[in-house]
Amino acid sequence: MSKRIAGPEIERLIQLLAKVPGLGPRSARRAALHLIKKKEGLLIPLGSAMQDAADKVRICSTCGNVDTSDPCMICTDPRRERATLIVVEDVSDLWALERAGSMNVRYHVLGGRLSPLDGVGPDDLNIGSLVSRVAEGEIKEVILAVNATVEGQTTAHYITDQLADFDVRITRLAHGVPVGGELDYLDEGTLAAALRARTSI
Repeated sequence: MSKRIAGPEIERLIQLLAKVPGLGPRSARRAALHLIKKKEGLLIPLGSAMQDAADKVRICSTCGNVDTSDPCMICTDPRRERATLIVVEDVSDLWALERAGSMNVRYHVLGGRLSPLDGVGPDDLNIGSLVSRVAEGEIKEVILAVNATVEGQTTAHYITDQLADFDVRITRLAHGVPVGGELDYLDEGTLAAALRARTSI
């Protein structure tokens, strides 16, 4: 049994930080100590920013992006090409593609990928709303920017089947995305090349 070295408030801060991806218990302790040392310049503003985010962040009812407005800024941007839609597994993938900046289009966030072993089926993802968006007729190309994993490819095949009856071109990312790779970990140049070299399914 480990000894408690700080009050319950600090212990709670460490425990919560340890749940952040990329931070384990040791890194969480270091981060907590750094925040406490920089209380006025970092801890208090961070707490305020996190409260603002908790109060104002919404999930876009159109595409599934996170923003402080619904519909989100991407969906309401009149400068974006409306005939092309990029489908991604998660918001982090959307943000990665936006950082690449190679296409000024709209997105659709699935909220995951098909994984029968984990109990994730089509009804657990935003596939129905994707089909509804395509059915409206404005979209002419759907780019499946799912991860190059077994589950990602299974998801891509399922979506392709669901959109088979519509007059829409379905493409997927090509060169530059390694098998087993995840979009959020790729550099912007690789993502841009993959978007330019997309192929039909």
